[in-house]
Amino acid sequence: MRPDTPAENVDHTAEAARLERTADRYPEDAEALLVQAAAHLELAGDRPAATTLYDRLLAAQDGLENPFLVRALKASNLWEYGHEAEARAIIEGVRVAAPRDPAPWVIVAEALESHDELEQAHETFTDGARVLLTDVAEPPYSTHPLLFGRHRVRRMLGVAHDEWDMLADTLHSSPGSRVSLDELHDPKRVWSLGSDNPAELEAEISRLRAELGTFREALSRPFPVAVLHWPAAELAELVNAYPSLSSEYPSHDDHLATIEASLRELSSSGTQNLGIVTGTVPSYEAFAASEGSSPADTTLLPQYATTLAARGRAVEWPPQRGTACWCGSGRVYGECHGE
Repeated sequence: MRPDTPAENVDHTAEAARLERTADRYPEDAEALLVQAAAHLELAGDRPAATTLYDRLLAAQDGLENPFLVRALKASNLWEYGHEAEARAIIEGVRVAAPRDPAPWVIVAEALESHDELEQAHETFTDGARVLLTDVAEPPYSTHPLLFGRHRVRRMLGVAHDEWDMLADTLHSSPGSRVSLDELHDPKRVWSLGSDNPAELEAEISRLRAELGTFREALSRPFPVAVLHWPAAELAELVNAYPSLSSEYPSHDDHLATIEASLRELSSSGTQNLGIVTGTVPSYEAFAASEGSSPADTTLLPQYATTLAARGRAVEWPPQRGTACWCGSGRVYGECHGE
């Protein structure tokens, strides 16, 4: 499904079935594909079937890249069709585990928020911020929803702004509009929708357009802008099989340096949501065959990277504080390519 496909034109049940078939073809990508399939089942109103997919993933938990994300999604889904006690238990488990990925924090906090558990939602957003953003100079793109959600809940609770709220205001941007995050999260906005005052209605329409613009910006790039990474052994095999690619990859050290330099250049130009995908020769050869082209064709390389990202294979760049470097050296990023 294209990201710009109108929701009303999507057969969510059929899309879920297609994604399940794709997961069977690409078992290495099953986690990301089945999570998407479960989301479509939720949108189709078949929440029990979505839970079945989450359970299928959790049954193979040892092989999951992000089990806490799957648990969080399962909890949110369970609560929506009456399994509140089980959902709360899972949410508490996610909070206690303190994952280093912002997505599970956001999902469980929003589940609490949507069921009017504002104090608990606030605690969850705040706990996630403490885990992920303490002593972090520049919050990674993936943590922005954590700060925005915390800001929204705090506005509903009527508490005064703190440093993280001010940071959220700074990070927020609405293309073509000067509407601030404070205005978008104003609890009084709902009252203006019933107003007879044309000025108030016009102001609310402006706010809604700004919010819609933000959502469209996020939907237009559902996966990171990804750069292709080859581990040393894979790169050696690739260049040995296709010598013409040696001009693209003079050496593995040059390859790693180019990746880091490219990502830093993209970041400095304002590009957000950056990531890295790791290639393998068999996967690349299969992709080239599917495109009816030769693996020696350098124009296939960025297309291959985009395809891997779309299948959920991208990892965030830069890595979270204290985590291993993307290059596979085993060293912490800050002591490796992050120096």
